[in-house]
Amino acid sequence: QVQLVESGGGLVQPGGSLRLSCAASRSIRTYMGAWYRQNPGNQRELVAIITSSGTTTYADVVQGRFAISRDNGRNTIDLQMDSLKPEDTGTYYCKAWFGSLEVWGQGTLVAVSS
Repeated sequence: QVQLVESGGGLVQPGGSLRLSCAASRSIRTYMGAWYRQNPGNQRELVAIITSSGTTTYADVVQGRFAISRDNGRNTIDLQMDSLKPEDTGTYYCKAWFGSLEVWGQGTLVAVSS
């Protein structure tokens, strides 16, 4: 059974930065990963995605502020978040596709507030 564990969430002031990390229990070298976020009452939305070759795609609302990366040696997918805004508040989830198997992490809470 594959597991994803997120870390790095917390409370930050507007304009600040956080780095989220997602650790996989198996090799992610050939698989795609992504970060999503969700607020109560809203649908889970895609924030950023990274392919096995390192190609990245971002939601328009985070383009230029967030950066997704992967470390195949450590089996991690990270999300660097800069210039944070209150509307970035939410629970952030890591997701990976292992062939036909889709795996989600348990989520980590990010709160942007002064």
